[in-house]
Amino acid sequence: MSDAEATGLPELADLIFAVGRQLRPPADPAFEPCTPIEISVMRFVHRNPGTSARAASEATLLPSSNFSRVLRGLEKRDLVERVVDDRSARGVRLYPTEKARRNLGHLHDNWEQTLRGIVDDPAAIEIVNATLRRIEDELIARRRGEDHKGGRPA
Repeated sequence: MSDAEATGLPELADLIFAVGRQLRPPADPAFEPCTPIEISVMRFVHRNPGTSARAASEATLLPSSNFSRVLRGLEKRDLVERVVDDRSARGVRLYPTEKARRNLGHLHDNWEQTLRGIVDDPAAIEIVNATLRRIEDELIARRRGEDHKGGRPA
């Protein structure tokens, strides 16, 4: 057994990936399906309404040209609204639309039904949620540190 395997971290990452693959989108015809990249953008915009396109592009790890293409598609489907930033005419702020909020509601309802009965202890669920939030936050912070240093940390 390698040192990495002994930590359990590779298995944690493997399980996160595997569980994510098991979650399916709602079958409800009112749900607007999105690609994994679109989901990543929508997740960031939902959590950070009024964010800049640049911040969303960086947070979702998309080069600006790819991000612009994804954003145009989301706008065309009425899932994201661009609002000109009153502080800078060149800047825009991104907001989820009402349709996007309904879409997220469908998705959350679907996940609730899918996961209900697997783990019923709210304390256990909160521990897992808090742990995954911490992992996400730390990975983002580390990546930002790498971006500012121009490479990977030693």
